[in-house]
Amino acid sequence: MSALFDLTGRTAVVTGATGRLGRTFASVLADAGAAVWAVSRSGGEVAGCRSFACDVTSDDAVAALGEGLRDGAGRLDVLVHAAHVGRSGSLATATPADYAEAAGLALTAFQRLLSATRDLLVKATVDGSPSVIAVSSMYGLVSPRPVYDDPAAGNPPYYGAVKAGVVQLARYAAVELGPLGVRVNTLTPGAFPGPGADPGLVARLGAQTPLGRAGEPAELATALLCLASPHSTYLTGANLVVDGGRTAW
Repeated sequence: MSALFDLTGRTAVVTGATGRLGRTFASVLADAGAAVWAVSRSGGEVAGCRSFACDVTSDDAVAALGEGLRDGAGRLDVLVHAAHVGRSGSLATATPADYAEAAGLALTAFQRLLSATRDLLVKATVDGSPSVIAVSSMYGLVSPRPVYDDPAAGNPPYYGAVKAGVVQLARYAAVELGPLGVRVNTLTPGAFPGPGADPGLVARLGAQTPLGRAGEPAELATALLCLASPHSTYLTGANLVVDGGRTAW
């Protein structure tokens, strides 16, 4: 089974790599044998990865990332775009600037990354099936159900709005890049609360799924590896939802 997910000799980039899920994504790709560039604004360390400081909302910074990859790897086999705006809010508290910031990080940055690495992804088709994975959210498919006493403490409206856009942008990219041999898919997580999360909140989130519980990071990791695997050569334009059945209701 491990051979199906083997990424030895492959180069991967994960944006938002010091975030809760981004760190999981970077680590699991490294464990599968990939040489992982862990990209974040801070350039913070991620075990087993090469850290790279890059603000993905900056044209110059992303261009520098592309040049670094050309010099240091010469190809790109897996691109995971997981950077996002992570804060709470509601319609009553959100501002137009919040929407612009969220769209810039989720959508415009995705375009910027694809432009800077397109040639590297195409080069990887020589002996592989390069994979671009855009990370969305169940809130790009459904609206949040109340789990907080204060609505302003919940998931903000602009987060789900841009995550819905990520799904469509990935579909568009899959159609354009498919003839070049580059696959593009979306990974849509459900509730994956981090360590130290309020047990009551975790229980409420879990109760909103048919499986009756929140997800564990390892359950998301296998989905990521499936999309990244060079054996998933016919999988593109898809949205893989890993949410315990939350969006089936």
